[in-house]
Amino acid sequence: MTTEIVLPSLSAGMEDAVIAKWLVHPGDRVEPGQVLAEVETDKATMELEAAEAGVVGRLNVATGQRADVGAVLALLLAEGEALPEAAPPAAPASAEQAPAPHPPVPDLPGERRHPASPLARRMAAQAGLDLAGAQGSGPKGRIVKIDVERLRAASPAVAPSPVAPAGVQDIPAGIGAHEVLPVSTMRRTIARRLVEAKQRIPHFYLSSDCEIDALLALRAQLNEGRAADTRISVNDLIVKAAALALRAVPAANVIWNGAEILQLHDVDISVAVATEGGLMTPILRGADRMSLGTLSGEMRALAARARAGRLKPEEYQGGGFSVSNLGMYGVKSFSAIINPPQSCILAVGAAERRPVGRGEQIVLAEVMSLTLSVDHRSVDGALGAELLAAIKVGIEQPLGLLL
Repeated sequence: MTTEIVLPSLSAGMEDAVIAKWLVHPGDRVEPGQVLAEVETDKATMELEAAEAGVVGRLNVATGQRADVGAVLALLLAEGEALPEAAPPAAPASAEQAPAPHPPVPDLPGERRHPASPLARRMAAQAGLDLAGAQGSGPKGRIVKIDVERLRAASPAVAPSPVAPAGVQDIPAGIGAHEVLPVSTMRRTIARRLVEAKQRIPHFYLSSDCEIDALLALRAQLNEGRAADTRISVNDLIVKAAALALRAVPAANVIWNGAEILQLHDVDISVAVATEGGLMTPILRGADRMSLGTLSGEMRALAARARAGRLKPEEYQGGGFSVSNLGMYGVKSFSAIINPPQSCILAVGAAERRPVGRGEQIVLAEVMSLTLSVDHRSVDGALGAELLAAIKVGIEQPLGLLL
């Protein structure tokens, strides 16, 4: 019996993916658990495995092409089974029989939206198709791209809308010679999430300067005798300070969830990592309970997998707080955009020698600027200030990070 190999949802919120590489060819025999293809999602490259044995009959999606969740990627045949013929295209309807286009009707308050992906809804709107009553081939009957394509093929008299696809804009006049770069799946997701975060989350910002001479001295002591690839970084110490601060101020370890606030029991820190495709935020789970050595080693491993595109969904989904450090680039201070659904993100700037007052004297000290971006829906100003003060204490009195 012919089995359809469909694109599953490999991570929360996944709507489509790119077939990065097929590892099988038509005619190849495969066994359960064998890797069929490498699939590039918005966050990582994952492996698509066969659920049962069979012979690869046809690959419907070429390498480098994008497919919606639920789309049929390939056909798997039983031993000796012939490949079924593709269904013939529907006969064109006469002008008298052609159905009139039905513009999509906006949802009324309280009315259930068609279970369709955003891409499918956009394609239907452009083609003038009504999705009411349409059968979806995606998970739980969700209407996906291939379903809209089938509807469009069955209704050839419906003229496509002249509206350009969402996000496509005319090239600005007068910009001169340029190159058009394709937008990767990761970059599209980053753009969408950050626009939503900035538009929907009421950000406010708190800043503080920290003297880090004691922290740098402690780091030098901890790294004595350590191999270069196992040394503890300044960022490791900052992440640990943030984790302990959240344990000391648990009311700030929360997530806004519409009609409720989720109080997190664990301290899971997302740490921003720059990759070739964009920013990733792998998670140090239970960071407050980790020793500095364990935290540092885990962070190196997560960063390496992030840059290689090999993070598992559980390694980047979730987290209750983020740390973003641009100090290594010489950035003095900046305000970061909150990583939804989290409530806070700590932006870390570069350390520099600055004059500070100590008693009646002015001395030079290594000073670093911190900026805490806060979601005012779940964390008020006083609570955010309490959290930032606790982080500052951890950084300026770093022996507490060893306890």
